[in-house]
Amino acid sequence: MDQSKIRNFCIIAHIDHGKSTLADRLLEVTGTVEKRNMKAQLLDKMDLEREKGITIKLAPVRMEYQGYELNLIDTPGHVDFSYEVSRSLEACEGALLVVDASQGIQAQTLANVYLAIAANLTIIPVLNKIDLPAADVERVSAEIISLLGCSQDDILKISAKTGMGVEKVLEKIVSEVPAPKPAATPETRALIFDSYYDDYRGVILYVRVFDGAIDKNSQIKMLATSAPGIALEVGALKPDMTPGTRLNAGEIGYIVTNLKSTREAKVGDTVTLYKNPTTDPLPGYLDVKPFVYAGFFPESNEYYQELKDAIEKLSLSDSALQFTPENSPVLGFGVRIGFLGLLHMDIVRERLEREYNLELVVTNPSTDYQVSLLNGEDLDIQSAADLPDVSKIAEIREPWIKGEIVVPQDYVGAVIQLISTKRGLHKNLSYVDQRALVSFEAPLANLLTDFYDQLKSITSGYGSFNYELSDYRAEDLVKLDFYVAGERVDALSVMVHRSEADSLGRVIVSKLKEVIPRQNFQVALQAAIGGRFIAREDISAYRKDVTTGLYGGDVSRKKKVLAKQKKGKERLKRFGKVDIPAEAFTVMLKRD
Repeated sequence: MDQSKIRNFCIIAHIDHGKSTLADRLLEVTGTVEKRNMKAQLLDKMDLEREKGITIKLAPVRMEYQGYELNLIDTPGHVDFSYEVSRSLEACEGALLVVDASQGIQAQTLANVYLAIAANLTIIPVLNKIDLPAADVERVSAEIISLLGCSQDDILKISAKTGMGVEKVLEKIVSEVPAPKPAATPETRALIFDSYYDDYRGVILYVRVFDGAIDKNSQIKMLATSAPGIALEVGALKPDMTPGTRLNAGEIGYIVTNLKSTREAKVGDTVTLYKNPTTDPLPGYLDVKPFVYAGFFPESNEYYQELKDAIEKLSLSDSALQFTPENSPVLGFGVRIGFLGLLHMDIVRERLEREYNLELVVTNPSTDYQVSLLNGEDLDIQSAADLPDVSKIAEIREPWIKGEIVVPQDYVGAVIQLISTKRGLHKNLSYVDQRALVSFEAPLANLLTDFYDQLKSITSGYGSFNYELSDYRAEDLVKLDFYVAGERVDALSVMVHRSEADSLGRVIVSKLKEVIPRQNFQVALQAAIGGRFIAREDISAYRKDVTTGLYGGDVSRKKKVLAKQKKGKERLKRFGKVDIPAEAFTVMLKRD
C-alpha cells in the first residue's frame, strides 16, 4: 500500500466512555466484519473484559475505507496500563479523543491527552453518547474546547451505540490524520507496542514498522534484550490474523516469532533485521517496574507446584508480571508477585482462579521500600517481613506519587480533606469549566487499599483519579507486627508511618477479632512495634458447662470439676494451634 494512503490512529478515553463500542461501529461501517459476525466489544477477547466492561489488553485492527488503509489500536483506559497506552500512541499519527456527553472530562481523559500531545499526535475530539437523556452537549463541548483549544465545529457529535455520526469520524480520520513519515534510516526499525504468548505458536508481536520492511521468514533481533528470532509469519489483523508476505514501512501488523517468552520481546522494544541491524533504537523504551506487591499462596501446600506453573504460564503473556518464591510459617510455600496497580492484581488473581482452577490466599498488597543500612549498603524490600534489624537501619524511603483528581467544584473541600488524611500534600487547584482539577502528592502505600472507594463515595461517584510514580522519600516508617496467641504472623506485618501506627494497629486487631474463629482457650491478638505492644484484643474461649452432670452433693465437687477444666484450658493455651482463615490476610482491603 502507498504510504500516503495509510492512516494510523488510536482511540483514547476514560474508562466506560465508549472506546470499544466506537471501535465496533467503525468495523461495521467499513465492512471489516460482516453484520452476522458482529458482537458487542468485538475487540475485547477476554471473558473478564466483557464482564467488567473494560479493555485490559489493547487490540489492533486494519480496516479499508475509500481506498485508504486505516490501522486502529483500541487502548485500555485504566491508569495501571498507562505504559501500554503510551507505546500505542507512539505507533500512531492520530488519536480519537472520546468523551462521554453525560460525564464530561475525567482524570484519565486528561492523562491520555497529555500523553497524546507529548507524542505529537493529531487529536480529533469526539463527543459520544449524545442520545442519552442525561447528555449535556453544551457543557461538555465547552470543557473540550477549553482543554484542547479547538473550535465548536471541530468536535464530532456521535452515538457509537446507534452508529449516528460514525461515518463523519472516518471522513475526518482520512482528511486530518497525517500519513506516516518517510523512512528516517535505511535499516529496518519496528516498534513493539504489545506482545503475548500463544500456547501453539509462541510469542506473537504487535508492531508498527517505521523504517524498512520485515519479510516472512526473515531473521530478526530485539535491540533491548538482544534476543534473535525468526519472523515465521507476518500479516495484519482484520480483526483475525490475516497472513501476508511482508510488513512495509508505515504499516501496523503482527509477527509470529519462534521466541519462547515475552521477556525476550518486551513492549517498547525495537525490532530490526539480524543481517543489517540498526544501532539506533526507537525512542521511549522503559523497563516496566511493578510497584504493588502481594503474596499468593495456594489453599493447601500440595498445590504449590500448580500455582508456580500457572504463574509462569501467565507471565509468558504478561511481561509486567514479576515473581519470586516466598515461604511463610503460617501459609507455607507461595509466590510474591509484583503488579502495576490494584486492578492489575485483581485481574491476575481472577485469571489464576478461573483459567487454572486454583483456590488462592492473597496477602495484603504493599509497595516496595528502599532501605539504607548504617554500613552504607542499600536494600530494596517488597515485604515488611524482609525488613532487617532496626538497629542496622539508617533510613527507609517509600514511593510517592503525583496524582490528579477531577471533580465537580462542589466536592473540592471534601477531596482536599481526604488527601490530607492520607498524608498527602495538596499542590495545585485549577478549573476546567465546571470541573476542578486537584493536583497532589502522596505516599503510594496510603492509597493502595481503599483510597479510590473513599474518593467515589465522598464525590457521589463523580470523582476520577489518575497517578504516576514520582520519587522515593525518607520518612519515619516502622514495621507493625501482629501476634496471634503469642506467635508472630509475618504474613500480616505491614510498613506504616509512625504517626499512623497506633490507630492502624487497633483497627486491624479489631478486624482480626471478627475474622479468627473462637477456640477452646482464650486467644490474645496483639499489635506491636519492635518489642512494644500498642494494641490488644482477646477472643474469649468457648465455655463448655462441665457441671451439668452433677446433681446435689457438696459444692466442692463442682469446684473440683471446674479446676480440672481450667487446667486443661491452660494446657491447651500452651500447645493449642490457632487456625487462621484466609480472610485474615486481606483485612487491610476490607477497611471500613
